[in-house]
Amino acid sequence: MCDDVPLAAEPRALTEAADAWRHGGVGRWDLFYGLVLAATVAVVVSTTGEPGRIVALAALAAMVPWYLLIGRPLMATGSDAPALRTAVYLAGLVVLFGVAVALAPNTWFLAFALNPHCYHVTTARRALAAVVVMSCTGAASVAIAQQGRPAGLVYGLCLVIFSIGFSVAYSGYVTRIVEQSEERAVLISQLEATRAELAEVSRQAGALAERQRLAGEIHDTLAQGFSSILMLIQASDAQLDRAPDTAHAQLALAAQTARENLAEARTLVTGLASAQLQAGPLTDSLRRLTERSAAELGITASFNASGTERPLPAATEVVLLRTGQEALANVRKHAAAGRVAIRLCYAGDHVQLQVTDDGVGFDPATINGGYGLRGMRARVAEAGGSVTVDSAPGKGTSVLAEVPA
Repeated sequence: MCDDVPLAAEPRALTEAADAWRHGGVGRWDLFYGLVLAATVAVVVSTTGEPGRIVALAALAAMVPWYLLIGRPLMATGSDAPALRTAVYLAGLVVLFGVAVALAPNTWFLAFALNPHCYHVTTARRALAAVVVMSCTGAASVAIAQQGRPAGLVYGLCLVIFSIGFSVAYSGYVTRIVEQSEERAVLISQLEATRAELAEVSRQAGALAERQRLAGEIHDTLAQGFSSILMLIQASDAQLDRAPDTAHAQLALAAQTARENLAEARTLVTGLASAQLQAGPLTDSLRRLTERSAAELGITASFNASGTERPLPAATEVVLLRTGQEALANVRKHAAAGRVAIRLCYAGDHVQLQVTDDGVGFDPATINGGYGLRGMRARVAEAGGSVTVDSAPGKGTSVLAEVPA
């Protein structure tokens, strides 16, 4: 995976999520407060006589700048607002409401707007205290206006119960919204953190897989090619004085191997298919590989293909070619063989590649296998196939790879 793969976004702040219900609807609350205030003014104008009406309207009018200059900014901070500032604001609001309701008892309708507003600017406990004071003030004004009649007392008591009950219910509703928002914010934060961790793990896993792939490609191509070149140069140096023609042939083969190595290096850089497979089908690539191994090792090597030849997926062809290269490299390094045979068999829905030599052999149970054998097994396993190694001391070695066609 590339390093510039975008990771998860930064988690959103809990306060933003918790107060989304408030920040997203300040304009709607402004409209609600304005409508209730306008209705209250209309009631005062139509039901209150002089001079109380003028003073009550003045108190109601003073609530507008009091709200716009102090109350509305407090809504943006809510329970995080300074306690002194909210206390001053609520005290001023209670005083203005008390003046208005004392001179115009029907002003108590304004409590429908002021009660929820208190919860928007401070904590639930402080807001409830302000609501109780305003409710009792409004109820007392209504009872006084009824001149102590029982109906007035009942009316005032019902007003207190309704106002406080409504404010408590509203407080519980708001509290649940905030708690749910905070829970969602925590879950979102955890989800974003998990996504970031998974993206990092995926990036590291991708980088590791790419390193392993390149290590296998380099081992199966460049490293083996350099080993062949070194062996051919050493052999030609030994033959240079006694058999110059043989030395020249070995040097020519080393040069050919170097050119093939260079082509393989370019394919690794560009991410293309194997250079040998680009030059022809799999059977031709394996045949050329067999002939070059025979020339390098000075042994008899044969290649045979059986079954109905058919196109294979590019990845499958690469697996079979690399398996053949690794098996022949092991013959060169360990087998001391005089004869090697490569057989490619198209059998049903599988393709088999077998490399057999008559070398010294070994006991597979006592060999853990170097990087080459492990890489061969891993590469074939990724293609959905398997590798079987059959060998015994003094009886040669047979490597059989079988992959789905």
